[in-house]
Amino acid sequence: MPNYRVLINDNAHYMDESERADHGIFANADEAIAACKNIVDDELHTMWKPGTTAKELYKLYVAFGPDSFVVPLNPKDPDVEFSAWTYAKERCKELVRLGDRLSLIVGCKPRFT
Repeated sequence: MPNYRVLINDNAHYMDESERADHGIFANADEAIAACKNIVDDELHTMWKPGTTAKELYKLYVAFGPDSFVVPLNPKDPDVEFSAWTYAKERCKELVRLGDRLSLIVGCKPRFT
């Protein structure tokens, strides 16, 4: 069974591999993708403030957020299709929609589940 590594590029240091972090090795592609999604979700939650639009949040993320991605440990294993930027764009919309409602009702920040 193939193993996959999750790496994280720092969008604030675009194309600077010295700023790359290793998030660990995962038993399969699904676990690796789940880890990437959690990294994005955690960062978006930290960046979001009440009143922030999805467009503003996404712009902030691509400028400063972590760009997580998956690579197979064995180059002969299949590549994994995951884009942190694409995922973040959709999550920004969801977070802002949910967050604005929650902040009006109870004054709290949303958490993705």
